[in-house]
Amino acid sequence: MNTPGRPVRRSRVRYLAGTAFAVLAATLLGAGTSGPLAVVMPAMIAVAAFGVAVWAVRRGRAERAAHEARLTEWAASEAVLVERLRVARDLHDIVSHGLGLVTVRAAAARHVIDAGDAARGAARDATGGTAGGTVCDTACDTACDAAVREAREALADIEEASRHATTELRRMLTVLRRTDGPETLDPVEDLDRVPGIVRAARLAGLRVRLDLGPVGEVSPGVQVAVCKVIREALDNAARHAGPTGVRVRLRRDADAVVVTVDDDGPAGHWTARPGAGHGLLGLSERVTALGGVLGAERAGRGFRVTARIPDGETE
Repeated sequence: MNTPGRPVRRSRVRYLAGTAFAVLAATLLGAGTSGPLAVVMPAMIAVAAFGVAVWAVRRGRAERAAHEARLTEWAASEAVLVERLRVARDLHDIVSHGLGLVTVRAAAARHVIDAGDAARGAARDATGGTAGGTVCDTACDTACDAAVREAREALADIEEASRHATTELRRMLTVLRRTDGPETLDPVEDLDRVPGIVRAARLAGLRVRLDLGPVGEVSPGVQVAVCKVIREALDNAARHAGPTGVRVRLRRDADAVVVTVDDDGPAGHWTARPGAGHGLLGLSERVTALGGVLGAERAGRGFRVTARIPDGETE
């Protein structure tokens, strides 16, 4: 779903005020230079002109405020749409990988079963199928057991990959929107990227403490969201608080993955450099699409960003 185009400000204040001033000027000229109107009319025209000027200023300010509100709403909608497309593309890559693995492992399972049948036939041919019956049975059992074990492993991989792919596909369908833009080719992030994100923040001047608790197996879509939350929270801390202390915590709470980023507040005489203001809005869209909740609030002198994302399989 595409958002409307950028709002354009159209105002008739100047036209109406100009028309009013022209009428007042014509009235003043028509009053002449003698008689009672020549004395009273200039004062009346001056009062009327002042009233028109006040109206024009107030109306212009009101229209500008309304236009800025529409522009802000449009920019927020654009940020949400961009984040939805990023989520959809990330999950598209994840699902494509999972379904590719299903295809490969299914082919492998079929191959090993066929190989087991061929081995059984070869063993029977080698023993003649008569006096060497016992040897034939033993050789067949060995070949079949090996084939069955490998087939079971392949089928287990298929089951796990297809379950993950189905979960991510359902998530993707909730956020996918039509777009004519080009596909991005950025690699999908995972939790292995978190230390690198922290290192980059330290190079930017932040004093980051990383606390990674045991989280077990985390689905790919949730891993991407965790990386996005940490990166955006660290970027916000760098812009608003400067070279301050930040703590990043990642843990599992029952069936959810929880990431919290706390900063210690502005450092010294740091002057905040706010961005467009839509980063957290985009994060909220991504986390909500995964069924989670994003919180952003003051914490003492600093700021805290918390994301709680469920990581159970969707039936």
